[in-house]
Amino acid sequence: MRASLPTQGSQGEGESVSDEAVPVADSLAEVLADVRRYLGWHRDVAGEELHAACDGALVSGKAVNVLVTVEGSSTPPVVVEYAEVSAEVASVAEPVSEAPVVVVPPPPGPGAPGISVRAPADSPPAAPVEATVQAPSAGEPPRLDEVRRALGDCKRCKLCSGRKNLVFGVGNPKARLVFVGEGPGAEEDNQGIPFVGAAGQLLTKMIVAMGYTRDEVYICNVVKCRPPGNRNPEPDEIEACQPFLEAQLNAIRPSVIIALGKFAAQTLLRTDTPITRLRGQWREYVGVPLMPTFHPAYLLRNPAEKKAAWTDLQAVMARFPKPGA
Repeated sequence: MRASLPTQGSQGEGESVSDEAVPVADSLAEVLADVRRYLGWHRDVAGEELHAACDGALVSGKAVNVLVTVEGSSTPPVVVEYAEVSAEVASVAEPVSEAPVVVVPPPPGPGAPGISVRAPADSPPAAPVEATVQAPSAGEPPRLDEVRRALGDCKRCKLCSGRKNLVFGVGNPKARLVFVGEGPGAEEDNQGIPFVGAAGQLLTKMIVAMGYTRDEVYICNVVKCRPPGNRNPEPDEIEACQPFLEAQLNAIRPSVIIALGKFAAQTLLRTDTPITRLRGQWREYVGVPLMPTFHPAYLLRNPAEKKAAWTDLQAVMARFPKPGA
C-alpha cells in the first residue's frame, strides 16, 4: 500500500543524522505524531485500504506494525504499532514483509509543481464589503461581533423565508485556519451552527486529523441560511451573503483558508473553474493563501476522493504547521 504522510520536525540534541534522513524528521516522537494523525484519518475518514489490511489482526487482538519509509531515501523505515490507532511505540527496524507500508514522499521544495502563491488570472481583487459592515475606526478590520450585528435578522434574499436559524459561524475568532463551506443543511438550520450533520462529523475528523480541534479553527459558509431542500445556492443568494463572508474573513485575518467545495472556492476566487481543477492547487484570497478541496458532503457520496482531500490537507499542514505541534 502506498500513501502520503506529512513530514516535519527538527533535529534532536545529540543525534547525528544524514541529510537524507531529514525528511523523515529527526525526532521519532514527531514522526509518531504524524503517523497517528495519518492512521486516525484512515480509520475515521479514508480508512478502507489501511483498515482492511489491519482488520484481521485487530479482531484477533494483535497489533499490526506499519512501516513508514521515505520515498527515494536509504533511511531505515520507522515501525509503528497500529492497534486501534493507539500507536505508542516507534522504533527503527528492518522491513517486515507482512506489515503495511506507508511511503512518505519528500517534501516539495520552492517552486514545486502545483504550488503557487500568486492569485490566478481569473481571481480579481475581492469587492469591498458593503457599507452596512463597518470597522470601528478607519484602518481597522471589523470584529466578528460587529459583522454579526450588521447581518442582523437578515432578509436580504429569499432564503430568509424558509430558515429556522441564521447560521453565522463558529470557532476561534482569531483562528489561523478557516474552513469555508457552502451553506447550512437541515441539522445546521435546526441548531444555528455550521457543519453539525453527517458532513460536519466528517469535517470534524478532518480537522482532528490535521492536529486541531473545532474550537481552534473557524468554520463558516458562503450563505448563512439553508437553501430549500438543500439545493445549491443561487447567484443572488450568494451575492447577498458574500459581503458578510468577506467581512468575517477580514475580521479573523487567518493565515490560511480551506475552501470546501465548488461554491466556496468559486465565490472566494471569483472564478467558474470546476472544483476538480481547483482542488489541490494553492491560490490566494486577497493575499491569504487558500487551498480548495472537496466538500465533506461530496466525500460522503464519493469516498474514493477522500485520498485526494487528504493530500490537500497535507499540503496545508506542510506549509502551515500548527505552532507547537
